[in-house]
Order: sequence, then structure tokens, then C-alpha cells
Amino acid sequence: MRTAMKFLSIVLAAAAAAVGTLALVDVSHAEQIGAVDTVFKLIGPDHKIVVDAYDDPKVQGVTCYVSRAKTGGIKGGLGLAEDRSDASIVCQVTAAIQITEPLKQQEEVFTERTSLLFKRLRVVRMVDAKRNTLVYMTYSDRIIEGSPQNSVTAVAVPHGTPIPLKK
Repeated sequence: MRTAMKFLSIVLAAAAAAVGTLALVDVSHAEQIGAVDTVFKLIGPDHKIVVDAYDDPKVQGVTCYVSRAKTGGIKGGLGLAEDRSDASIVCQVTAAIQITEPLKQQEEVFTERTSLLFKRLRVVRMVDAKRNTLVYMTYSDRIIEGSPQNSVTAVAVPHGTPIPLKK
């Protein structure tokens, strides 16, 4: 019994260390703006809704704000919980828009893990060339089964600033 408990402790410590490392890699573009508690947890962090800001790496002057559920409790504190698929997005012009390189018609812009191994929150940019508009969509997926829950927003690029597309 002691050996099993010791092994379990080692596995949990390794998983927590791995989650910390993964979080550093995946959210390098995210800046947490704020959070609100939604459910009090006696042990571990509370369940929350967090709001993160992401600057589009290829479109200077566009910032996307994503709100999403973050699971607390013991599993959430250890990074072993799977966050819900609920998310919302709005993108705003925060400075003069400058497109640094030609854009793909559709491209993943940001991604963040929402579980230890299998689930990710994604933000995809699509180009509506006819309307000179950038469309951003957020959704989550899993290796086996994703979720149809999504949110979409659009940023109109000022007239006279064409959106260069990759061919």
C-alpha cells in the first residue's frame, strides 16, 4: 500500500510539473486581463471565468479578448481538470492596423491547452477579402470528440488598406 501511495505521489508531482511546463509554452501570447470566481471550492482554487488578451502576431493593432471557464478544485489546482468548452471572443482595433506579412485565407492564430493532454482552446483567423474584414472564431477541440460551441467576431480593416493574401 505504501509503495502504491508513493508511486501515485510521484506521478501526480510529475504531471503537475509537466502541466506547468506546457502552460508556459502554450500561453506565451496570452495576457490575463482579469478573472471572476463562479464557484467557491473549499480545497484548491475556485472555479473561474478568466479573460485573456491575445495580440494577433501578424496583424499589428488587433487584440482579441477571450473569456473562458477555468476549472478549480484539487484537480484544477494540479492542472489535471478539463476546462469546459464555453468561450467567448471579441477582437478590437487597439492601434493602427499593419499587416506584417501576407495572410493565409484561414489560419490558427492562438492555441491554449485546457486539459493535461487532450483538449485545446483555439482561435482561428479567416479573411473575408470581399468585405476587407478579418473574422476571428474561437472553439475547443479534443483528439476524440470536439465541441460545436464557438464564438465569432470580426474586425473591418480600414478602406485603402488591402489585406494581402498568401497565394
